[in-house]
Amino acid sequence: MTARTLLRTRDGNHARVSFAELFFDLVFVFAVTQLSHSLLAHPTPLGFLETGMLFLAVWWSWIDTAWCTNWLDPERTPVRLMLFGLMACGLAMSIAIPHAFGDRATLFAIGYSALQVGRSLFMMGALRTQDPANYTNFVRITIWAVAGAIFWLAGAFCPEWRIALWGVALLLDSSAPALGFRVPGIGKSDSSDWVVEGGHVAERCGLFVIIALGESILITGATFSEIAWTQPVLLGFASAFAATIAMWWIYFNIGAERGSHHIEHSDDPGAIARLAYTYLHLPIGAGIVLTAASDEMVLAHPDGHLAPLTAFCLVGGPALYLLGNLLFKRAIGKRIPLSHLVGLSLSAALGASFVLHPTPLQLSIGSSAILVLVAMWETLSARRGQA
Repeated sequence: MTARTLLRTRDGNHARVSFAELFFDLVFVFAVTQLSHSLLAHPTPLGFLETGMLFLAVWWSWIDTAWCTNWLDPERTPVRLMLFGLMACGLAMSIAIPHAFGDRATLFAIGYSALQVGRSLFMMGALRTQDPANYTNFVRITIWAVAGAIFWLAGAFCPEWRIALWGVALLLDSSAPALGFRVPGIGKSDSSDWVVEGGHVAERCGLFVIIALGESILITGATFSEIAWTQPVLLGFASAFAATIAMWWIYFNIGAERGSHHIEHSDDPGAIARLAYTYLHLPIGAGIVLTAASDEMVLAHPDGHLAPLTAFCLVGGPALYLLGNLLFKRAIGKRIPLSHLVGLSLSAALGASFVLHPTPLQLSIGSSAILVLVAMWETLSARRGQA
């Protein structure tokens, strides 16, 4: 099997997302659900830290694969088999998430390390003769992946140092693209080296947002179906559903299409893919996970005591999502949406209302109203040519 047979044909047309890629994404529906459940099970500062670290690992395992399938042809059997192998690693990671900092640390570390290193080695084999420049890029990437894997595995076997060692591993994973995967003696990659099909990158990241929003609906629906339908619960369900729709609208009504058009017509699509889609989609996804967790908190205790961390989820989740969208739209449109700035200001004011001791339901309704306002404002501005 030659390298040529494993790569997509670049004919100037949009590289469609394959069914194999969509099948691969199913594992990450489960992973995002596990992250929300993990946060709900440990609503403490340490729980937030650990869940945030696991979210970063899930994100890098997914987005790095999305980059690779931008070059590889998923219709080829070896590529499909590689994706199925990565699915197995991703499933191991997802299963381990609730106890990743406990007795399933080894499973998580091995699953993540095997996914990252194995995928990079496959890319080296696929690119070796067909695309020498990109092959060199993946030599660098593999070296960084192996370095990160050392810290992941070390943390799995050293419980007392686990957070610190995994923190170093995540620092390596998160900084590597920004540093161009610099390696002594080989140098670093330049964004112009990353010849990507922009429409495919944009579509893949849009699908991750759909995955996260779908997970939010799953959690809300499952929780709502298992509890008594009192008036506060009904209002909490309506608030959560309205927030999910508004979040979809904020990202997909304008930003997703503009982003796709911008990267497809850019002279340096690699730079946009790295900044706007690799880094700036992180707060978007994290905001959805936090919001989904807060929805379940509200449904469980709509009129209960509002703990500080619950308030953080209720206000911080939507605010983080708005911030991610603001930065994303700034990166692709060279302007900051006023609607998003106002939404963030209102979120800050809503967070300050914690001193007035609101109920979880009241804070949920306030956050949802802000998201709906931003969605409506941006839509009306776009019709007037101002967005």
